Amino acid sequence: MKNESQLLRLLQENSRRTISDLAGELGLSRATVQQTMDRLERKGVIQGYTIKINPHYQQQQVSAYIMISVVPKKTADIIRQIQKHPNLDMLCTISGQYDLIAKVTEATTEALDQSIDAIATLDGVEQTLSHIVLSKKVDR
Repeated sequence: MKNESQLLRLLQENSRRTISDLAGELGLSRATVQQTMDRLERKGVIQGYTIKINPHYQQQQVSAYIMISVVPKKTADIIRQIQKHPNLDMLCTISGQYDLIAKVTEATTEALDQSIDAIATLDGVEQTLSHIVLSKKVDR
């Protein structure tokens, strides 16, 4: 669920945020945010408020690093568009053959495929090269 993943991201950034603050950030009612948090607690996804996400939940996610070559004059516009992606974890400029690298995490391979395609078809994107994450060895 999109709201769940956005809520989890906000709580990971700062698990001490108030329900009102979270609701405002997500554009939802306080009751909806509280109900979502209660449901995530019951499901065992939220195990504590330092926030610990159940490893099984994270293992169900699929991530990709997407290297992106862009038309130089369109770089700023492409960055703005990619930043709007709801499941974007990271976006960096890089040196070499490609100009940008993004990390996107989705719930399914189909959703990840759609995200990669959405980036690849942006006006000004010349080429992409994607690498799917198979497992995390270190996550700090």
